[in-house]
Amino acid sequence: MEEHEQVTARRNKLAELRRLGCRAYPNDFQPRDLAADVAAKHADSTAEVLEADASQVSIAGRLMAIRSFGKAAFAQLQDRSGRLQIYVTRADSGEDQFAVFRQLDLGDIVGVEGKLFRTRTGELTILVERLCYLAKALRPLPEKWHGLQDVELRYRQRSLDLLVNPEVRRVFERRALMLQSVRLFFTARGFLEVETPMMQAIAGGALARPFVTHHNALDIDLYLRIAPELYLKRLVVGGLDRVFELNRNFRNEGVSTQHNPEFTMLEFYQAYATYEDMMALTETLVAELATEVVGALRIPYGDHEIDLTPPWRRVSMKDAIAEQTGLARDAVDDPVRLRAFAEEQGIPVTVGMPHGKVAVEIFEKTTEATLIQPTFIVEYPVEVSPLARLSDDDPSLVDRFELFIAGRELANGFSELNDPTDQRQRFEAQLEARRGGDDEAHAMDEDYVRALEYGMPPTAGEGIGIDRLVMLLANAASIRDVILFPQMRPERP
Repeated sequence: MEEHEQVTARRNKLAELRRLGCRAYPNDFQPRDLAADVAAKHADSTAEVLEADASQVSIAGRLMAIRSFGKAAFAQLQDRSGRLQIYVTRADSGEDQFAVFRQLDLGDIVGVEGKLFRTRTGELTILVERLCYLAKALRPLPEKWHGLQDVELRYRQRSLDLLVNPEVRRVFERRALMLQSVRLFFTARGFLEVETPMMQAIAGGALARPFVTHHNALDIDLYLRIAPELYLKRLVVGGLDRVFELNRNFRNEGVSTQHNPEFTMLEFYQAYATYEDMMALTETLVAELATEVVGALRIPYGDHEIDLTPPWRRVSMKDAIAEQTGLARDAVDDPVRLRAFAEEQGIPVTVGMPHGKVAVEIFEKTTEATLIQPTFIVEYPVEVSPLARLSDDDPSLVDRFELFIAGRELANGFSELNDPTDQRQRFEAQLEARRGGDDEAHAMDEDYVRALEYGMPPTAGEGIGIDRLVMLLANAASIRDVILFPQMRPERP
């Protein structure tokens, strides 16, 4: 039948269930057991042991398969833990309940109680003595949904994706475990979990384009935050020496396998620490998460095996460019020669673009995707790091790193700029860049500068993209595979 015909047939069955005395959507069945727990508890129970056991089990879930034999039927019942077979007969469940069962379809939700037994093939099964209809699936589950080629349809209809693809559920169970482990990791080290504003008067803390909204009562524009950084550092000024936040950021950027406009970020700040301390902490964190979530430090990702065993490689951005492109190191240091190389390679560089930004453009286009094993890229140009502390060895650089694994950035951290005069000058330089057409340049934040003027201790901080880290640990090719409801383009009519 066509889907609309099946919907009509299911609505007719719902009417028949009501005629049989069933409420349309009752809420009075309380399952005592989970399918996986029942299966585990009785994994070694023989048919004889089960026959002698008078105890009953009670589970509720969705009918995922039905094999009917007239006066009896086998079915697969799926709850949040897994599946268990049930056996319904007219003799054991009674005439009335069996009549209810005959009106059920794949996808319907039921509760059952009964004794366990083993079939002739040895499969653990519930002999149903009580059956309760709980909810009707008016739309049929799609055929051949597993391995569906149109993955966009799976993302749009995540409810069905979770229902019929156990591996998808496992990804999000792994994500939840990872988030729990992150919180335990930081609280065990004396960090305080905090929450900072999602709507901000100034979009600060990163170089990105924000979403704009309007507060009617105050009659002001506000921005969905692109980062919590400046608020978290205000807390460090206030004496909260170790803080972290797990929450959403929003950036008005493109949608791809690596980017979603709404994403989850972990940010943490530690007073009296340096960016070297952050790198060491990151190695420990990711190694512990891999051990907890995956059970190994060598993990598969696509065609690669990633070795997360600390310590990880550290290399300067300019050295990494020289290694990958074959340019001499002195050529990478030379603004004229580096710009000429960018133009030869078709890498867009604008007139007047600072040498440091040219280097970053070349790095992103030529080198970033080649960093498969965990690598900290250090010594970033000051032009792209308006909130990081200047290097004591080279004032054109800052004490900053980015972590790359499997060819993508996972983390960004640095020793924080806590000199309010320098910070004001950096903001002013960003304003000049904004006036020159850079939509992602940082805005001036007078309130943050004022906070720094009260004194912020030497501090280091970091942001880690949680979605990308889940991608790594779940061996997922797209960020949409690890976000329950990713942003999608509108459906075409």
